Amino acid sequence: MVKVDITVPEHLEMQIAQLVEQGEFASREEALEDILSAGIRAYKTSGPMDEEEPAYEEDGMMGHDDEYVF
Repeated sequence: MVKVDITVPEHLEMQIAQLVEQGEFASREEALEDILSAGIRAYKTSGPMDEEEPAYEEDGMMGHDDEYVF
């Protein structure tokens, strides 16, 4: 397996950590691998998007200060 170093926004790291804590994934590495694989499959299915990704606020997604929406 290839090792890759990435930098992600804090809100994404918090969501990944939450998924691991909830038992959705055994480890952070497993979570990242599965999430990246799902994203690539979705990208191949839908093709590239012409629009830019929506901007998320620093304190949470969808404008929620204390809640993350998946």
